[in-house]
This record gives sequence, C-alpha cells and structure tokens, in this order.
Amino acid sequence: MKTSFKLTVIATLAALSSVASAQEQIVKIGHVGPISGAIAHLGKDNENGARLAVEEINAKGLSIGGKKIKFELQAEDDAADPKQGTAVAQKLVDAKVSGVIGHLNSGTTIPASRIYSDAGIPQISPSSTNPKYTRQGYKTAFRVVADDVHLGGTLGRYAVKELKGKAIAVIDDRTAYGQGVAEEFEKAVKAAGGNLVGHEFTTDKATDFMSILTTFKGKKPDIIFFGGMDAVGGPMVKQMKSLGLNAKFMGGDGICTTEMIKLAGDAMADGQVVCAEAGGVDGALKKGMDDFNMKFKKRFNEDVKLYAPYVYDAVYVMVDAMQRAKSTNPTQYLPELAKTTGYKGVTGTISFDAKGDIKNGALTLYTFKGGKRDQIAVVH
Repeated sequence: MKTSFKLTVIATLAALSSVASAQEQIVKIGHVGPISGAIAHLGKDNENGARLAVEEINAKGLSIGGKKIKFELQAEDDAADPKQGTAVAQKLVDAKVSGVIGHLNSGTTIPASRIYSDAGIPQISPSSTNPKYTRQGYKTAFRVVADDVHLGGTLGRYAVKELKGKAIAVIDDRTAYGQGVAEEFEKAVKAAGGNLVGHEFTTDKATDFMSILTTFKGKKPDIIFFGGMDAVGGPMVKQMKSLGLNAKFMGGDGICTTEMIKLAGDAMADGQVVCAEAGGVDGALKKGMDDFNMKFKKRFNEDVKLYAPYVYDAVYVMVDAMQRAKSTNPTQYLPELAKTTGYKGVTGTISFDAKGDIKNGALTLYTFKGGKRDQIAVVH
C-alpha cells in the first residue's frame, strides 16, 4: 500500500510539474550585432542592452494571453558583414524567433530585412540610420533612431552655420551607413551655401589614410567629415595630427562613441571632434537615462558605449506590443507594434510612422573634452 501510495504521489507531482512547465512558454527574441571584428565593442554593447531588458522582463514573471512567458535571447554575430548578416538572419528564422532586435549596421540590416519580411518576423533596429532600410515597403521593419537624412542634414547645416566652415572635405568608407550619412551631409552643406573641396573614399577595414589626407592638406580644409565608424575614425585623427592637418573632424554616430577617445588617443584636441548621435534626451528625461547608465554599469561592469539604451527600449517596445496583442505570435502582434504611440522609454517617447521610422527622432550633438564626451545640444 505504502509503495502504491508513494508511486501515486510521485506520478501526481510529475503531472503537476509537467502542467507547470507546459504553462510556461519559452519565447525566443533574436539579437544581431558584430561581436567579432573591428567594432565588436559596439556589438557587445548592443547585445548587453538586449540582455538587460530580457533579464528584467523575465524577473517580472510576465503573462501574455494567459500564459506565463519566459523570454530567451538568441544572440548572433554578423561581424558587420552583409553576407554573414543574411546567413544569421536565416538562422534566426529557422529557430522560429518571435522577433529580432538588430542589426547594428545599415549594411547588414538592409539585406537581412528582406529575410525577416519574407518570414513575417518583426525587426527593430536600434542603430541603423540608412533611409533605405524603412523605404523598401517591408511591414516588418522598424527603427528607434532618426535616419541619415536627419543626422547628415543636421551635421551639414551645423558645419556651415555654427562652425563657419569655409573649406569642407568629405571621406566615406563606402558602407551603406558611411556613404549614406556622407551624402546627406554633402547635400546639407551645399543647401546651406557651404564650400566642398573634395570627397575621397576608403574602406571600413583600412588603416592607412595618408594619401587621402595629403591630397586634402593642399586644399586647406577647416572641416573634414568622415562617414564611417570609430575603428577607422580614431586612427584617421592620429594621421591628421602627424601631417599637421588641424581641421575639425566631424562624423555621425559611428564616431560618437566613448571608444573614440581611446582610438584617437592624445591626437584628438579638445573640441576638435564634433559628432551626432541619433537619439538623445534632455530636461526631465535625462534622469531616466542616467539611471539606465548606472544600472548597465552595475550589471556588466562596463560603461555604455553608444546604443545599449536604444536596444533596451527596442526589446521593451516589442514586448509591449505582444502584451497589447495578447500574443507572442508575430502575425498577431505585428499590427500592434506598428501602432506603437507614445511609449515612454529611457531614450524618450517612441512612436512609429507608416514606414516604421521613429516620429520626431532627436539627435544629440557632442564633442570631446578632457578625455570625456561632452554634450553640445539635443536637436529635435
């Protein structure tokens, strides 16, 4: 009798355990960024932003559509390479993720977006700024930062009107991001009546810029704009100094990182670099961002490099849409994601327009002084 009773109890407990685990649904969210290569520091920063959000949401014991949900982050590396980006996108589709946060670079985000669109999987990029990403007509593509039209345009106007640039030179790294932001910068400089003295090209893997910079030196530019990332921008500033080229160095969010300080070293003069980050908060919202930075540092023992808070918000926005739809099924929650209006994130208020772009995206202009990033202004 005792043995029989014991077996009954064990069977009952096993059944209850099975019911409990059946009630907890594992929902995969993909994250993609370059975790290897020259800008791996930015990819890891993004991944950590996603990880922090997922850990917090899981700690709340969320239920969606009557089911207890546990989110699982599937983090992948695209090495900032378009070919690897599409391979990883297909891997996430095959893994049946419910949504994707990423990619970091426009050059990987744009080709990957077609794969997510074909599979009907929502994608929110926290950092891709090339306008083409949301202009392909894909209903699954969203971003939580302003695009290059806004970014490059603001920097171009600033170069002419505020910095009073008399001779402006441009270099881009031929990536979707670098070329896009450089072209928008040029358009805005011309529209503001500025004088462009040359446009040269490099790559995102280059280390020697002496011939480009020597060409420019003869044209006496007072501003050099670089469309590209900090891994190239930092060494470029060093080579400018070695040539005695004392121009202001401007760029987009790719060079607007805390890592730029290390990469340029003592070659970067105070106030020499002027850059813009797609996003930014001021006034009452600043406390929320400061709190996030402290929370991030405590969890990862690292300062935020650039876009971690935008990744963090992107995860929360995606989960918020699932809650409103009462479903983690992409088909069910995608319409709710598109309707996102007035979501209060640490990076500001998030609402999407018909293309999936953030409405009224802010920009923050920065320079570097005393080995620290110094905010100039938030521009809406």
